[in-house]
Amino acid sequence: MPRSDDYTGPAGESHDPSVQAAVLLVNLGTPEAPTAQAVRPYLAEFLGDPRVIDYPRWLWWLILHGVILRVRPARSAHAYQRIWTAQGSPLRFGSEALATRLQEQLSRDGGAPVRVALAMRYGQPSVKHQIEQLQREGVRQLLVLPLYPQYSATSTGSVIDAVADAMKALRWPPELRIVNDYHADVGHIEALAASIEQWWATHGRGDRLLLSFHGIPERYVREGDPYLEQCQATAHALRQRLRLDDSQLLVSFQSRVGREPWLQPYTDATVRELANSGVKTLDVACPGFAVDCLETLEEIAMQNRDFFKEASGDELRYIPALNDSPGQVDSLARLVRRHMAGWPTSVDAPSA
Repeated sequence: MPRSDDYTGPAGESHDPSVQAAVLLVNLGTPEAPTAQAVRPYLAEFLGDPRVIDYPRWLWWLILHGVILRVRPARSAHAYQRIWTAQGSPLRFGSEALATRLQEQLSRDGGAPVRVALAMRYGQPSVKHQIEQLQREGVRQLLVLPLYPQYSATSTGSVIDAVADAMKALRWPPELRIVNDYHADVGHIEALAASIEQWWATHGRGDRLLLSFHGIPERYVREGDPYLEQCQATAHALRQRLRLDDSQLLVSFQSRVGREPWLQPYTDATVRELANSGVKTLDVACPGFAVDCLETLEEIAMQNRDFFKEASGDELRYIPALNDSPGQVDSLARLVRRHMAGWPTSVDAPSA
């Protein structure tokens, strides 16, 4: 809890009166480099979040610092090295490109001026830093848009925690709104479907389409997390839009860790089963990821491609995330304007 002399405020700052509203995009985050030394603090922050792993703190601290952070950084660094580019982390530059395109779109659409900023839940730039910077720029109305279409306490819930921590340290917090999820947003579903159709038009259509979502422990769903229901709703909407049935469009869950059961069916088991059942060409999309990252480029397009081939499949083809495509930019711009509707466009000066 901050002391009274710890609060920060915009006193003495010069403000741009034309910009009073902002949208803060928040993505997961990334290490600064594909090395064990850089991965370790990133994993410590990520896996140390009680929203992500909710075991008793003393027990998890011993496991995390006594075992996981001694072993996993080197393994994760190797995975990051497989996807790292001259531009750096794909999640970082992909998210930055999306923020830039969204700023351009919002500036073109003729509405009230909106500043677009990007933060990472883990790593840099932090949520706290970006909110403080937006306040210094004169932002008085803040819409937070976590880049997670489906809500989970492990993702969007954690962003809300970080926003709350940042806001309570401000002497004069801005008005705040948060997009809880957009898993069934019509524009978002259309962007996903159009992206898949465009990919099929170029590469041909595989024998099956698999939607692989990030997993969470089954226990979290039993305790009230709506994530599974929202993943299923996204899949249902895409089935209808693409005119596919349950046998043509399948759902699975990836990225499990630990020993307790996670949401099933698991992606790695599913791709093996499909290959063993005679499926030769498998298309995989990941509609829970707004921007391509380690989980899509390495886990799906590399690891699971190898699993599929080892089980007698011919080709697993990863359909890229929406990234900064026109479809995603347009759908997010509409989402932002809808959630910002009703806010005044200027602050009226008091009458004399």
